Amino acid sequence: MSESHTPPSGSARLNTGVAHNARVWNYWIGGKDNYEVDQQVGEHVAGMFPIIRDIARADRDFLGRAVSFLAGERGVRQFLDIGTGLPTADNTHQIAQRIAPDSRIVYVDNDPIVLVHARTLLTGSRDGVTAYVDADVHDPDAILERARQTLDFDRPVAVMMLGILNFVLDAEKARDIVRRVMAAVPSGSFLVLTHPTFDDELGGAGQIPAMKFWNENATPPITARGGADIAAFFEGLELLEPGMVSCGQWRAEAGSAVLVPQYGAVAVKA
Repeated sequence: MSESHTPPSGSARLNTGVAHNARVWNYWIGGKDNYEVDQQVGEHVAGMFPIIRDIARADRDFLGRAVSFLAGERGVRQFLDIGTGLPTADNTHQIAQRIAPDSRIVYVDNDPIVLVHARTLLTGSRDGVTAYVDADVHDPDAILERARQTLDFDRPVAVMMLGILNFVLDAEKARDIVRRVMAAVPSGSFLVLTHPTFDDELGGAGQIPAMKFWNENATPPITARGGADIAAFFEGLELLEPGMVSCGQWRAEAGSAVLVPQYGAVAVKA
């Protein structure tokens, strides 16, 4: 079952003349839903920072492990995925509903091409619900209001914020967004987060010139943060093992872990 809370006028925002993060990310992980301008910017960034494709794949693999863990081991049946990105294989609802067909998933994005593809491709199981919300991460109140149409905020929710807070350039604003969303969900809920870093121990120094080029040639603007600033997003929450680590190493199988300059963590609200 699928639902949409997307206004039809959203397609008017589509701009294929400027590279956009959702489409470039899709290009880096081998998808087909991108334009020539996305490919050109994606290739240039990859030339400056070759590990970017590894980051994209590691982030995607982290999503799979995190959703599988929460649905399988922690019994989570509700997911609020903020900053969906373009659909590929094994999206949040597919992973969760394979484990628990009655899972309810709300995807949130404000890019019109993402929402068009979501309505077409992200169809849920017979027993579960998959819904889509057209909203901006900068407006958490709108996200929560629309998500409540599908999710029961009296029961635990896994809030997914993978590679999205790096588009909120003001650090205090980003922390406030997390606080407001997590305040709305009950005890036993989870925050699942990834974020790029410039920390040297994760090999992040190359992010800085690559992001400068991105901000001059693509949209939306992006920022990396140090580990301490990223850890602040989890204030008041309990980090689950192994804590905040390179997302390629979080609960990865032996021999498959990769070190990439993108932190990943899962935390629970007590």
